[in-house]
Amino acid sequence: MIATAGDTHLGGEDFDQRLTEHFVKIFQKKNNVDLKKDPRAFQKLKSEVEKAKRDLSSVHQVKITIEGIMNGIDFEETITRAKFEELCADLFKNTLKPV
Repeated sequence: MIATAGDTHLGGEDFDQRLTEHFVKIFQKKNNVDLKKDPRAFQKLKSEVEKAKRDLSSVHQVKITIEGIMNGIDFEETITRAKFEELCADLFKNTLKPV
């Protein structure tokens, strides 16, 4: 658990979920396929997103590559630390409230 603000609990999963949703939208826009409809594919993405999030604490960008994630389509996207911070700006602000 990162922070508690009233009844709001923030943890690493909140950041993972935000980043995962970002990639789901990109994949759907490019391929017209919803990764959330395939639990195996969605879990693979979530796992890679978690690793990428950790890596972004020490590098400026991370490339996520998953061969044949769904329907034989490869997943390949890059995320920068700046984009991650932009996607999660409200979550970062909420972690500072109790501090």
